[in-house]
Amino acid sequence: MGRGSGRDEEGTCAGWWRSDSLAANPSDAECIRIGTMQHFDRITWNPNQMNGQPCIRGMRLTVRRVVEAVALYPDRDDLFRNYPEIEPEDVRQALAFAAANLEDSAAESNAA
Repeated sequence: MGRGSGRDEEGTCAGWWRSDSLAANPSDAECIRIGTMQHFDRITWNPNQMNGQPCIRGMRLTVRRVVEAVALYPDRDDLFRNYPEIEPEDVRQALAFAAANLEDSAAESNAA
């Protein structure tokens, strides 16, 4: 993961993610690039918006809500009808962002 300021002129971490989601002062958290192969230019983070949750293009629409909407509306036409502000690339990046931020490890089991 690359490190750097990553902040745009509004102070959001566009395409980046903050290094410490539990920082005492979220505006002091450092932005870090998520993953090495993916660029999330539609995923924004602003500590003053939606409790610091990652959002879509600075809107008050969280990545989590988009992922939930995809599950609720498996037919993309229904999804876009109910969420006209969402674009296909928003959905793709929200799903990729969610996948990139889930731990993918298997726990060892002693079951025989």
